[in-house]
Amino acid sequence: MKNTTLCYIEKDGKYLMLHRVKKQNDLNHNKWIGVGGKLEEDESPEECLLREVREETGLELTHYRYCGIITFVSDQWEGEYMHLFHADGFCGELIACNEGNLEWVDKQKVLQLPTWEGDRLFLQRIAQPTPFFSMKLCYQGNKLVYAALDGKELPKTTA
Repeated sequence: MKNTTLCYIEKDGKYLMLHRVKKQNDLNHNKWIGVGGKLEEDESPEECLLREVREETGLELTHYRYCGIITFVSDQWEGEYMHLFHADGFCGELIACNEGNLEWVDKQKVLQLPTWEGDRLFLQRIAQPTPFFSMKLCYQGNKLVYAALDGKELPKTTA
């Protein structure tokens, strides 16, 4: 399984969102997600977070929180452990991203955008101060078929 990071950077009630429209064969094509990427060899999740945010946005994070780990299982893609972060301190100026378009989106409107079903579950958790958590999300194609929080299956109405 690959290891990745994903960060939701917050400012003035908005998240910095990445609309993934620039890469071909992108499993996130046309989805709105936070910023992040794959861990390099010998890199910690925090080191990857800082590098990926700098590379994709031009911003340097000054305050962030490691929120949880998300285990993705798919019938179409390689499994993934995603290290989830929330940041509310940064400096620098936004740059153009080669993976998509960056946009500050009101937190209440993020869930109205085309996102992965499971993203909605962890976005609800990071929107408030919660303890570190583990979430498992299983997909068949683009459909979320199973979700668990801290080892306990979430009801289908939630997943």
